[in-house]
Amino acid sequence: MSLPSTSREPAGEADDYLERRRLRRGSAGWLLLTGLGVAYVVSGDYSGWNFGLAEGGFGGLAIAMLLMGAMYTCMVFALAELSSILPTAGGGYGFARRALGPWGGFLTGTAILIEYVLAPAAISIFIGDYVQSLGLFGLESGWPVYLACFVVFIGIHLWGVGEALRFSFVVTGIAVAALVVFALAALPRFDASSLDDIPVDSSALGANSWLPMGLLGIWAAFPFGMWFFLGVEGVPLAAEETREPARTLPKAIRWSMGILVVLAVVTFFAAAGARGSAAIQDAGNPLVEALQPDGEATVLSRIVNYAGLAGLVASFFSLIYAGSRQLFALSRAGYLPRFLSLTSSRRAPYLGLLVPGAIGFALAAGTGNGARMLNIAVFGATISYALMSLSHIVLRRREPELPRPYRTPGGVLTSSVALVLACAALVATFLVDVTAAFIALAVYIVALAYFGLYSRRHLVAKAPEEEFAALAAAEAELSRD
Repeated sequence: MSLPSTSREPAGEADDYLERRRLRRGSAGWLLLTGLGVAYVVSGDYSGWNFGLAEGGFGGLAIAMLLMGAMYTCMVFALAELSSILPTAGGGYGFARRALGPWGGFLTGTAILIEYVLAPAAISIFIGDYVQSLGLFGLESGWPVYLACFVVFIGIHLWGVGEALRFSFVVTGIAVAALVVFALAALPRFDASSLDDIPVDSSALGANSWLPMGLLGIWAAFPFGMWFFLGVEGVPLAAEETREPARTLPKAIRWSMGILVVLAVVTFFAAAGARGSAAIQDAGNPLVEALQPDGEATVLSRIVNYAGLAGLVASFFSLIYAGSRQLFALSRAGYLPRFLSLTSSRRAPYLGLLVPGAIGFALAAGTGNGARMLNIAVFGATISYALMSLSHIVLRRREPELPRPYRTPGGVLTSSVALVLACAALVATFLVDVTAAFIALAVYIVALAYFGLYSRRHLVAKAPEEEFAALAAAEAELSRD
């Protein structure tokens, strides 16, 4: 029997190769992972989503949030199943590698990297804006603040994954508690008549007070509806550092998504109803604006403002973690230069943290355009969502007998809904910022050229994701003999 594979062993013993690329196992249970899932996203409740009001109005953004919430819900159910089958640090790359082959794995992993390298860069800029607006230490938004963010928080990650996840959990708890405080303060001021106060574009198809930009505004608001959930798919990247991953990951993913849905609905309605959609559609800190009807700061608005900074820190911190683990897995398997997956004595992928951090800092300091970088991140995210959903469908069809400790409710129908909505969201990125979409596409093309010309011939067969795929190929060949 011959084993079809493009992989080959690296120089030296495979065991030594993997030993120098080993993460600390058993560092996280389901509670810390649930906190990690919420941390990825919580900053999106504090800012960013409200720009969708300018694209689609209250009704348009509400429908976009509903559809994108459905996409994420369906996708995380599929990811819960996939992570129980293949609990490795590769996450989405590993799932696609098994289902779609090396090209599919690289396409998915690269898309995830685009998301997790660009998003922290954008958030560091937003952190700088918050520091300046709050007057903290007299600092202004600029490269010293961005540099401090990367140095301090990457330093915590280098200290160890257990310490990093606990720090993230505490900061996320503060941010979520402040959202509850915000809702309790804003809901008594709720006025339904202020929800649809954005002027109507009478030339738009289907325009009315609820859809002031017409039916197309719903589609244009998709990327902003995603901001309530963007990043939760990163939970499986912690698989190799998790206790009982086949059981823990599905539970953490489901709990994270449930919490995020509740926070999204409450935040959206409370903010728009307390102040009006028109007043917060362009605000950098919409929750603070919602609590300042006369433009004067109050005790509650200051509390929410500080908590917004905590939310940004939580998301920045956790996205750095996710990006380092995806880079680690791709490098360990040979898709990217192998030295990037080396781990320290504390089992942290130090180059997987430092290299994306340096790139992120350079982008933040060099451009200062956080909104564009987030749009590029969304482009990468939607590609990965489509490919991960497709991977679930392919594995269900091709390998129905594969052991599945957790099974997605609804099966391929659930992942098919996620696939269709992800493709729609991908097209919507061109409606919002065509420049950002083409920049992301250019990065993608360069990465694919590297893979096609070099790394696909230098894959590491003993990497967990590659070994899992090779086993599937061997079993398929045996079944044909």
